[in-house]
Amino acid sequence: MKLTELFASDKLSLSFEVFPPKTDTAFESVKTATEEIAKLHPSFMSVTYGAGGGTSQYTLDIAKNIKETQGVPTLAHLTCVSSTRETVHQRIADMKAAGIENVMALRGDLTPELQNSDRSGWIYRHAVDLIRELKESGADFCIGGACYPEIHPESSDQAEDIRHLKEKVDAGCSFLTTQMFFDNNLLYNFLYKIREAGITVPVIPGIMPITNAKQVARSIQLSGSFMPQRFKSLVDKFGSSPAAMKQAGIAYATDQIIDLYANGIKNVHVYSMNNPDVARKIQSNLSDILG
Repeated sequence: MKLTELFASDKLSLSFEVFPPKTDTAFESVKTATEEIAKLHPSFMSVTYGAGGGTSQYTLDIAKNIKETQGVPTLAHLTCVSSTRETVHQRIADMKAAGIENVMALRGDLTPELQNSDRSGWIYRHAVDLIRELKESGADFCIGGACYPEIHPESSDQAEDIRHLKEKVDAGCSFLTTQMFFDNNLLYNFLYKIREAGITVPVIPGIMPITNAKQVARSIQLSGSFMPQRFKSLVDKFGSSPAAMKQAGIAYATDQIIDLYANGIKNVHVYSMNNPDVARKIQSNLSDILG
C-alpha cells in the first residue's frame, strides 16, 4: 500500500517509527520489539537507516518482516550522504526486491568524519539529489521527505529552508514528515508558511514522547527543538522519577496528538523507536478518538 492512499482518507491515523539493529546479535530482539509494535495495527511503520548506511540490509529485513508477517504497511528510510551512484542504485534494487513501496529519502546525518572530509566529489549533497535519482530510476516508489517546523539546522533562515523544501517536493516528494517538536503552534505556523509557498503535499507531524530526563538534552542537541516552559516544568517535577517521567512524557505526547487531531491534522507519526510499551500506551490513550 502506498502511503498517499492512506493520507487521502479522512480517517484519523497513527503510525510508529522503529530502528534496525546495529549488529547481527541484536537482530532477534529488535525484530521481536518491532513485531510487538506492529501487532497494535498502526496505519504504517517507518524503519530508520543507520548512520553511513551501515544497517541498510537490516532496515529492509525489518521493514519486509513487518509487512509480510503483520500486514502493516512500511516506510523504509534511505540516505545518500557520501554514497556513490552505484551504491544507491544497488539499494534501490534491493528495496524493489524486498517489495518496498514507500521510501523516506534523506541526506543523512553528517558524522564528524564526513563533516571534515572533502565533499567536492560527492554526487549526492542533499536529499533532493536522492529524490531525483529515485524518480529517474523508474522504480514506482511513494517518496517521502523530511521537513523542519523550526528550520533546518544548516539553513540561514526559514525562507531559505522552505525554498529548499519546495525543491524536494517539485523533484517528486509525495509527502513530508516533520522533525520532532514540542509546541504545536510551531507546526501550525510552519504549515501556513509552506502552503503560502505552494507546497501542498500532505505533512505528517512527528511526535517524540520524552520518557526520561536524559532524552531532553539529546533531543535538543539533535534537533535544536524549542522546549516550552510547560514541558520544562514537567521535566523539573518528574525527571528524577523514571516511572513518573515516563507517564508524564506519554501524557504530554498524547496531549499534543489530541490537539493536532482537534485542529484538522489527520495523520500523526510517533517516534516510539523500539519501545512497544510507549506505543501501546499512546494508542490506548487515543483508542476512542481513533475509533
